[in-house]
Amino acid sequence: MNTDKSQQMFARAQQLIPGGVDSPVRACKSVGCDPVFIQRANGSKIYDVDGNSYIDYIGSWGPMILGHNHPAVSEAIRKAMLDGTSFGAPCGLEIDLAELVIQAVPSIEMVRFVSSGTEATMSAVRLARGYTGRKVVVKFDGGYHGHADSFLVKAGSGVITLGIPGSPGVPEDIVRNTMSIPYNNLTKLEETLRNQALDIACVIIEPIAGNMGVVAPAPGFLKKLRELTTELGIVLIFDEVITGFRASLGGAQAKFGITPDLTCLGKIIGGGLPVGAYGGKKAIMEMISPVGPVYQAGTLSGNPLAMAAGKATLQELMKPGFYEELDRKSEGFGQRLLALANKHLPGQVCLNQMGSVLTLFFTGGPVTDFESAMHADTHRYGRYYREMRSAGIYLAPAQFEGMFMSAAHTEADFGETLAKAESVFIKLAE
Repeated sequence: MNTDKSQQMFARAQQLIPGGVDSPVRACKSVGCDPVFIQRANGSKIYDVDGNSYIDYIGSWGPMILGHNHPAVSEAIRKAMLDGTSFGAPCGLEIDLAELVIQAVPSIEMVRFVSSGTEATMSAVRLARGYTGRKVVVKFDGGYHGHADSFLVKAGSGVITLGIPGSPGVPEDIVRNTMSIPYNNLTKLEETLRNQALDIACVIIEPIAGNMGVVAPAPGFLKKLRELTTELGIVLIFDEVITGFRASLGGAQAKFGITPDLTCLGKIIGGGLPVGAYGGKKAIMEMISPVGPVYQAGTLSGNPLAMAAGKATLQELMKPGFYEELDRKSEGFGQRLLALANKHLPGQVCLNQMGSVLTLFFTGGPVTDFESAMHADTHRYGRYYREMRSAGIYLAPAQFEGMFMSAAHTEADFGETLAKAESVFIKLAE
């Protein structure tokens, strides 16, 4: 596969942009190669600047649940653009999207739009601290909630992919108010939350972990977390930036029947444009300025193009049978991928899947938390990634991420992917 133009562009980018990329994992360092530069996308495919096509299983890291360049979403953006690209003032599309979000997500009575998932999580934590008058944030090992200072403690996603133990530039004064505890460990959970000396304001969790690879909550874990936080007056925040409108129409909270106090959203609710949101109980949300004293603002919050794209996307997702069909074909693909891997690499792989998102870990498994995820063979995954990309299959350039299926993926896409995956598994077994 010829990637000469991508190589030239990467060399140029590295002179102008740190590492040549605007988000670290895109540099492909952990998988032992350089990135390809994408020129366009449509449906289940993306195309690089050299004219190579790929079946895409990143989907812009989750937002493209309908597939790339979906006609309804593209048309909504085009219509909104004709009226202007940014107002810095209220617009009707904000109300329309807010109504759809509140209708779908069980915990949300009021919602505030921002411009990224990081903005959503950092704002939700500030709100929780303001509401409770307490300081400490509890998160879980391997959980990634954006790159705000409070969250870069035992974080997942690019932090573990690049082997960074936190980050320089994060003051000790901030770190001491963040605790990270093991995911899926009920004993440690109760011990921590019942320690009154900790002054815990909130617990933030990915209800289905997605940044140490896909890891489901253990049976009863979320239920116990909800019971404890309610009893102890601690705000429970679900980070559903990945799972929101992905695990189900109402997110992971609807799937598991657990209602948090606050929910953070992003990715899908912008239809591929930059967006984030946080929402929850009215009594908490009315602590936000201008109604209450907790300040948060953003020039591009509620951007009309993002609101239009999000509205069009959610309207498609609300059509009967959407999730049943997407999950059916995604889970069938996952089962066949695991069967092929086990055929050629018996006892050397583990597949975790929740609906239309999955991670193939190169470890004997099972992977149930951050510690077990760290046993994965990242070097073998790197070879798998390089071979698959050369064969026209575009995967996440990191072991600790997911494959995202979309409504645009066809049985032909899956068949081609499986055939190429089998040939790679054979090579890895040699």
